[in-house]
Amino acid sequence: MPQLPDLSGFTSALQFFVACMGAYLFALWIAMIVWTFRDARSRSRDIFTQVLSVALVVIFNLPGLLLYMILRPRETLAEKYERELAGEAMLQDIEERQVCPVCHHKIAPDFLVCPNCHTKLHKKCDHCGRILNLKWNVCPYCGETQGTPTVGRTLTTPPPPPARLPRREAPPLQSPETPKPLPPGAQPAEGQ
Repeated sequence: MPQLPDLSGFTSALQFFVACMGAYLFALWIAMIVWTFRDARSRSRDIFTQVLSVALVVIFNLPGLLLYMILRPRETLAEKYERELAGEAMLQDIEERQVCPVCHHKIAPDFLVCPNCHTKLHKKCDHCGRILNLKWNVCPYCGETQGTPTVGRTLTTPPPPPARLPRREAPPLQSPETPKPLPPGAQPAEGQ
């Protein structure tokens, strides 16, 4: 019978290879658990969802990770926050569009007066002539102090009050003891 070669060296190499593969797979499993936990925490504030996601990977390993990838929220909390911030910025841009505060007609940013209702929108600096906000009392361009703020006052003069008929006054009653008034320029007599 032929002699079998000594496989003890091969067996020890095979054991080393299996041990390395086992350590690699264990490290990969731990890495999947840690990644799942971090990803779930970045996508949800709900503790139950985070624990359930990690449990899927702990129990089912790679199929659990694939299942988590299918079921996880589409965007992270940071992405959701950025999207909401962008939406709020667009709403603020819409709200801040240039319209007259009184009649809501469209105006240009450099208008001093609304062409529709004549509301004063801005004022010019007394010193440098640049356009200023009505609420500002100092020019940010030249540093000069401005007059008192006149927010929203109109440039048109108010309409005159309705015409009234002159009121007739009754002549004052004079008693016999009351002297009559002297005409202008007349001097009183000395005996009176």
